[in-house]
Amino acid sequence: MTQRQHRIIPVLLSGGTGSRLWPLSRETYPKQLLSLLGEKTLLQQTALRVNDPAMFGGMMVVANAEHRFAVAEQLRGAGVTNPTIVLEPFGQNTAPAVALAALVAHESDPDAIILAMPVDHWVGDATAFRKAVSVGLTAAQAGQFVLFGLRPTAPATGFGYIRASNELAAAPGVHQVAGFVEKPDLPTAERLLATSDHLWNSGIFLLPVRLLIDELSRLAPDILAACRAALAGATRDLDFLRLDEAAFRACPSVSLDYAVMEKTDSAVVVPADFNWSDIGSWSALWEMGDKDSSGNVAIGDVVMEDASGCYVRGEGPLVAALGVDDLIITATPDVVLVASKDRDQDVAKLVGRLKASGHRSATQTQSVHRPWGYYQSIHAGDRFQVKRITVNPGAKLSLQKHFHRAEHWVVVNGTAIVTRDDEEILLRENESVFVPLGCMHRLENPGKVPLNLIEVQSGPYLGEDDIVRVEDIYHRV
Repeated sequence: MTQRQHRIIPVLLSGGTGSRLWPLSRETYPKQLLSLLGEKTLLQQTALRVNDPAMFGGMMVVANAEHRFAVAEQLRGAGVTNPTIVLEPFGQNTAPAVALAALVAHESDPDAIILAMPVDHWVGDATAFRKAVSVGLTAAQAGQFVLFGLRPTAPATGFGYIRASNELAAAPGVHQVAGFVEKPDLPTAERLLATSDHLWNSGIFLLPVRLLIDELSRLAPDILAACRAALAGATRDLDFLRLDEAAFRACPSVSLDYAVMEKTDSAVVVPADFNWSDIGSWSALWEMGDKDSSGNVAIGDVVMEDASGCYVRGEGPLVAALGVDDLIITATPDVVLVASKDRDQDVAKLVGRLKASGHRSATQTQSVHRPWGYYQSIHAGDRFQVKRITVNPGAKLSLQKHFHRAEHWVVVNGTAIVTRDDEEILLRENESVFVPLGCMHRLENPGKVPLNLIEVQSGPYLGEDDIVRVEDIYHRV
């Protein structure tokens, strides 16, 4: 490895919402945070692909502020230490996210090279992935924007395409980019598949930051100016860098392909050999899944009879399918989706209709994730609500009080320390405590296993905004 190769900074782009994988993926907990293919989440799998310290430097993540604690916890679970996590107040597509990463990297090393990767994609061979990056590094060091293209295996209409031309004499395995094709219709995709020079656009970029900032200044000055302002007004929040919201709101929402790559003369492409998918639909998961003799993929509590070509996933209730073909059936605790496999690209339309009507399930999961763990609503009635609360080992909720509700906690398993005004109470399995209305209280898990308890709330108003936080280790308001 050359001395300069250590300057490759992996940049994990974690701003997507994955609406086409609804109802499993939702805005509050999108697909990159889920274990869709294997035990590790897509975010963790992406991080592990760039964990070779001989090739990559410190990791950077650009993520939605709402997901900050989940992102940080999952990176810790993948063994990533001291990542730089830049928090967007809302998603503005890939051009601003990559521009922010380039500006941050440029501050410490103007000659840095960043490897920008969506974290909601799947790559089947990490070794082949790193080999492709090595092939492109010579061109990046020489001042080229390196894209990675995959040989099409089907007339896919959900991907963009790159047209490759001549190989660079100074960088074997790297080709000039002759043009781009946005997501095509089926006849166009079939025509592109029949050629030898069109590649699927992976959305992965190897970029010299100095050149990228120069090209943004020339081709997209409004994006660069807004990102500079957002960073100038950024604040430190625990281990996160939180962008200035007002400045970032002025940034156009544009893809990096559209803002720079389709207009620059510096784009090149590496025809890569690793297996790749953007997992942009349920049928993509069906294609990658383990199928039975009838072509069915079954995950979770599922039973099928006389079914073929189906993807059936049960994330809670038993799912039974009888005499059906080529369906997507996904059941979560609060939503059941049934779709024809050839229409699964339109799932986002359902999400749009639900959002327009204000339906909670369009964006919220039944499990509400917090930095200390999560809670689930079990039952709600007139003036009462029952929740299951799970607190991670060593975590604690804020010191808080409520004006409109009292609470009763029953420990199911684990150990809890409960602060109740001036008292500190140790609770074990099957023990309980009552927290009166207006009482200052806190829940903490001092143990090494998750703490699970049942909370019964009672009172005239049970909304989550009836919380007055007095002290919070996560700096929430």
